[in-house]
Amino acid sequence: MTESKTFFGHPRGLATLFFTEFFERFSYYGMRALLVLFLTATAAKGGLGVDNETAGAVYGLYAGAVYLFSLPGGWIADRLIGQRQSVWYGGILISLGNFLLAVPSNTVFFAGLFVIVLGTGLLKPNISAMVGELYKDDPGARRDAGFSIFYMGINLGATIAPIVSGTIGETLSYRWGFFTAGAAMLIGLLQYRLTSRHLGSAGERPKDVPHSTRTQGVRALSIGLGACIVFGILVATGKVAINPVRLADQFGFFMALLAIAFFAYILVLGGLDQAERKRVWVMIVFFLCSMFFWAGFEQAGTTFNLFARDLTDRSLFGGFFESGEHPATWYQSINPIYIILLSPMFAGLWMSLGRRNLDPSAPVKFGVGLILLGAGFAVLLFAAKLIIANGGKVGPQWLLLTYFLHTSGELCLSPVGLSNFTKLAPRRFVSQMMGMWFLATAVGNLAAGQMGGHFGNDVTTMPPGFLYLALYGAIGGGLMLLLAPILRRWMGGVR
Repeated sequence: MTESKTFFGHPRGLATLFFTEFFERFSYYGMRALLVLFLTATAAKGGLGVDNETAGAVYGLYAGAVYLFSLPGGWIADRLIGQRQSVWYGGILISLGNFLLAVPSNTVFFAGLFVIVLGTGLLKPNISAMVGELYKDDPGARRDAGFSIFYMGINLGATIAPIVSGTIGETLSYRWGFFTAGAAMLIGLLQYRLTSRHLGSAGERPKDVPHSTRTQGVRALSIGLGACIVFGILVATGKVAINPVRLADQFGFFMALLAIAFFAYILVLGGLDQAERKRVWVMIVFFLCSMFFWAGFEQAGTTFNLFARDLTDRSLFGGFFESGEHPATWYQSINPIYIILLSPMFAGLWMSLGRRNLDPSAPVKFGVGLILLGAGFAVLLFAAKLIIANGGKVGPQWLLLTYFLHTSGELCLSPVGLSNFTKLAPRRFVSQMMGMWFLATAVGNLAAGQMGGHFGNDVTTMPPGFLYLALYGAIGGGLMLLLAPILRRWMGGVR
């Protein structure tokens, strides 16, 4: 199919996917900015009034499950309905789930979280795959530029959402904030449907799947959905009691066991030669670094959110609000703003160093990313001690500096890790290895919620936790720098 219209010189279908992802990320980050604040707010302030440990566990379960369910989401698209329909139905579930969050019922609220997890698992991996399909005959620089435009949509959505949904949630009602997240996804779905003709054949239902395989897939999916429905009914009727803290521990154990089993299978039964086996060991190290990094970085949704609400002076734009303070959720926009500003700088830095043959290897970049993570927590350690010594609150510059260091660390580690997982993986295991990359993110997000729940909003309890995370980043990063020469040799020329 020949497409005459373009989007900044790219296939017109890129605009369809750009705006779909923009509104999906708006929905995700708008809701995420409010989640812990809603869970910990008292009933008089429109929240659930749960303790910080429970709120952290709920957040961790939600954020971890979102990434874990990307694995079955990709499987459903590949075997059953295709990527295009997966994005459509995933978006419907995301919108429905957010509308359920707006219903004033605790049971319905948690059902809504689960529905969003299912929807995001369907949409998230498949919309990125569809971007790649648009460039299947153009694998060069134009494809890379197309993905850069697409990821700009992610960060624009993540930037605007906390300001819009967060402000509505904190000033009007948390429930109305969740409602706006659902409405945003509906807008994205509407434009997706109206402009889907521009996608050509990208994401269509797979035609080369054997009938027996498709039948088995439908059966497995039906059993899985049936089990989820039965479990949901048992929980809703009180037949099965859920302890979020204990469930988070069990969920983390399950994911860790899954990762160990998979890597053990690949190393022992994968039929790898010596060079491939060494590269898999490098991937295991990267997996662990990624897991540890996200466990610290994703404190943004828990600890940093509460730090902004309870311990940061928010009077700068307070004159516009009845409370005299601007919303705490605005700080959730800082990371994507930094991403937009810093990404070109980091890309230029790596290219400039590369021209002089000085581009750091991937292990070095991982090490620097972890050290920057630790430095961010060192900043908050000083801020917490300042509050303890002087009382009151600290200025926003402390959170702004922490986010700057963490975002810089993210740009050293995340895109580099994603790229190297595709390069290092044995050819017959590439898709499964990408699933492991998402699994590392899932484990890290779960751990972030669990750790965040232990910080509390009592500033006197924060310095030991911040010190631990600062040391953990510095030591982990230092070890990576020491191991870098060995790991680089094992990578066999991959950078």
